[in-house]
Amino acid sequence: MITLATYRGAFGHVFQQCVTGYHMLNTTPIKEGVWEEINAQVFRATGCTVTSTASGSHASGADIQCALGALSNKSVQYSDKTNTSFSLSSYRLTTVCSAAKKGVPADIVAEIKRRDNFDYYSVIARPADTIQYDWYLIPKTMLDAAAFTWEPMMGVRGANTGEQVGWRTDVRNGIRMKITFSMSSQLWIDVVITPEIAACKVAHADVVAARKQYSYIELADLLK
Repeated sequence: MITLATYRGAFGHVFQQCVTGYHMLNTTPIKEGVWEEINAQVFRATGCTVTSTASGSHASGADIQCALGALSNKSVQYSDKTNTSFSLSSYRLTTVCSAAKKGVPADIVAEIKRRDNFDYYSVIARPADTIQYDWYLIPKTMLDAAAFTWEPMMGVRGANTGEQVGWRTDVRNGIRMKITFSMSSQLWIDVVITPEIAACKVAHADVVAARKQYSYIELADLLK
């Protein structure tokens, strides 16, 4: 049976190689579309068969189908200087809740579960002030919307004081979900790096600042 343990030992070295190669050409951080391509390269290089990718599509749900299952790729910046929390943005839920039609938790949870066509969140996380990356493979079961208690989120300032402005859940194992109507009812998942989440980190990569950087033209010349 193929499990994460089958490949985990090989991920670290190949992840570092891919990150290094990317930054030999680019100074910008690795983000969503690029992360999907790098992630697929890591899987292929470690023998984890990739059967399909979303190729940068912004459609919600799975981005990579591989031997481990279906993955939803996310890139995040840590929310604090201690690199112990981050937030995942997900899809919009205007069909089941909005400022005009507040909705009910049962319908919200059902819509989230309908769209969850993947097995893992594959998250690349980076600090705000240094170029380094952590890679987490978080099982979707750890972020099950049905396992949380949903309650109205009330406004605390301005014209919305005392009015419902969205939905949020309780905090379980450092995780909270929330929906804000003014942000197109987008689902956000706030994650604190608890021991359970830390165990989902499969690789880390540093970027050596002094390494030579190539332009696309120089790279093309090298291939002549």
